Amino acid sequence: MDTHRVTATAIGPDYGAIGSLGELRTLVGALLTYGLIIAVLMLVVSATTWAIASSSGSWHTAQKAKVGCFVAIGGAVLTGGALAWANWLLDLGAHL
Repeated sequence: MDTHRVTATAIGPDYGAIGSLGELRTLVGALLTYGLIIAVLMLVVSATTWAIASSSGSWHTAQKAKVGCFVAIGGAVLTGGALAWANWLLDLGAHL
C-alpha cells in the first residue's frame, strides 16, 4: 500500500506574470469610478423625472422613472461591490 504525502503550499494568483499590473489596476480603478459616476447621474436624472412626472399626473412616466431609480441603485451596488467581491475571492483562493 502506497502512502502519499500531501504538503500544504500557498496557492494563489501569480501577479508577477502580468507585465503591466500597475497599469491594469489603474485602468480597473478608473472604470469602476466611471461606473459609479454614471450610476449616480442616472439616479439623479431618474429621481428628477419621477418627481416631475408624479406631480404632473403622468403615471406611466413616473413608473418608468421609478424603475430607472432602482436600476441605478442596483448598478451602483454591483459596481461598488465588484472590487470587494474580487478581493474576497482572491483571499479565499489563497486559503484553499
